[in-house]
Amino acid sequence: MRRRSKRGPNLSEATGKIGQEIPSDQPAPLVPQYPDETPAKQTGAKPAAAAGSGRIEVETQPDMPPIPTRPPSPSERTPKGAPKGTVVLAIGLPGSGKTTWFGRRGITPLSSDLLRNILFDDVEEQRYQGLVFSTLRSLLRARLIARMPMNYVDATNLSVHERRQWIKMAKSFGYEVQAVFFDVPLEVCLDRNRQRDRSVSEEIMRKMAERLKPPVFEEGFEKITVVRVKNAN
Repeated sequence: MRRRSKRGPNLSEATGKIGQEIPSDQPAPLVPQYPDETPAKQTGAKPAAAAGSGRIEVETQPDMPPIPTRPPSPSERTPKGAPKGTVVLAIGLPGSGKTTWFGRRGITPLSSDLLRNILFDDVEEQRYQGLVFSTLRSLLRARLIARMPMNYVDATNLSVHERRQWIKMAKSFGYEVQAVFFDVPLEVCLDRNRQRDRSVSEEIMRKMAERLKPPVFEEGFEKITVVRVKNAN
């Protein structure tokens, strides 16, 4: 008779052959040095994380978003040598402002919460992480097959391991990948979380914060947008 595992609940968003648990031998990711709100080109300094052709932008909450650009027409989507489109990954803790960021821009992303509601009639259902995120990846794959130019994923995407599967899929279809990293202090996220009708326990939030790794260009991102809280220390 097989003995049942005594592991705690799986909080990972990773799925597939490499399993749902983060490998113990995974190397630590590089820690980027993000610039302040003043663009690097004005100071003459180049941020350490911006090696190569990647681009970094910095935003603050709650400034008004820029006017969305017009999506390219089918004839404009695939000029010779250009990517077919873009996949944008949100990265950040619950309460960091990801869903609000999308909503204020009029964007409907592929969302793990929305999918839980569709599959289980319960946005708080957490027992089927593997099923939720394998289905979410299938939806993105369908959009890439249909050559949709802009694709957004609203999930925590905390670790390099979890982001790797999204990036690999996008690159295999000829898409570039961008990150929107919500660099929001844990205490701010905890405070926002307490005010929600549907909140995550503080213990789980702190465990998630330990797993959060900032995105770096070496993962395959072409652009990293850093969103910070205005006037935060």
